[in-house]
Amino acid sequence: MTSPKFTARSELGSLKLYNSGLTVDDIAARAKGHCIAKLASNENPHGPNAAVQAAMRDAIARPFIYPDPSARALADEIARQTGVEKSRVILGDGSEDLLNVMSRAVLNPGDEVVTLFPSFPLHEDYAIMMGASVTRIGLTPSWEIDIGALLAAAARPVRLTLLANPMNPAGLWLGPDELDALLAAQHPESLLCLDEAYVEYAAGPDYASAVERLATHDKPLLILRTFSKAYGLAGLRIGYGISNSDDVIRAMNLVRTPFNTNAVAQAAALAALTHTEEMGDAVADTLRERTRMEEGLTALGLRVLPSKGNFLFVDCGQPAGDVADRLIDHGVIVKPWKQEGFENFLRVTVGLGWENDQFLEAMARIL
Repeated sequence: MTSPKFTARSELGSLKLYNSGLTVDDIAARAKGHCIAKLASNENPHGPNAAVQAAMRDAIARPFIYPDPSARALADEIARQTGVEKSRVILGDGSEDLLNVMSRAVLNPGDEVVTLFPSFPLHEDYAIMMGASVTRIGLTPSWEIDIGALLAAAARPVRLTLLANPMNPAGLWLGPDELDALLAAQHPESLLCLDEAYVEYAAGPDYASAVERLATHDKPLLILRTFSKAYGLAGLRIGYGISNSDDVIRAMNLVRTPFNTNAVAQAAALAALTHTEEMGDAVADTLRERTRMEEGLTALGLRVLPSKGNFLFVDCGQPAGDVADRLIDHGVIVKPWKQEGFENFLRVTVGLGWENDQFLEAMARIL
């Protein structure tokens, strides 16, 4: 039967399906008996701790009951740990969901959104979905964030300035002075949204979270975080936002779905927030492995951008899609970047030691 014709909204015409990456099952036949190292999605390979798993088992025993629509126990703990009022916490089905919710809540057709580039594609896609235009702030010739261009753009009365800190996929970040300069430059009529999905990996005095500035900032600020990365809950889809603006949170609550975080995810996230020792150990291991991977890739003659995430952005000197395809034969999954100008780059997650060894050995063979 021929598919009936139907015309979707015109704004969707320039969008592409999100590249979610390959799964283990996708490449099993080509892996030729290799153990599969899944290094494409920036997951925490250590997984959740015993307390989190126990909370999940308890919550799943009551699947017939709707979850708390406001996730009050979890929101209270987030408020306690971040120092914000609990009324200014919003939960979502991953921070990706909150990006969607924010876009629907604040963007009008014709609005301008400023973002860094290369970017997490959904930072642009949701804006375009709402009929907004996107202004990209690219990297400098020395592969650094163009701070001057970012500050100049944020100082204009744009509707939204949205960026990840640390950046995904580049791994670059704003230092404390640069963050303060951005907050100072922000136009008072615009919203600044900082996606801090990788904040737990951003160790060191050269990084600062915007949470530390939230209470004293006098312009609308929204900070997004996720439990998908360092907390190891990617499969449960849960994240949160905090803001200094009651108006922003109210608008987002108006457009989100009523039960946008499930009971198992709420219970697991609460346990994860209150039992962090093993998560801290996993992060420390990732940081050690990140350094080792960077050194190994540099020894192969490849350019590797500095990173504050649990991943590296690597210039292969050739189409990264071809490199990623050849790695599959060695049981390794990475993510070739497809945004224009960065087609030679791949993003590789920092995995467990054996996974990183397998990746480095495979790269040495195929390059």
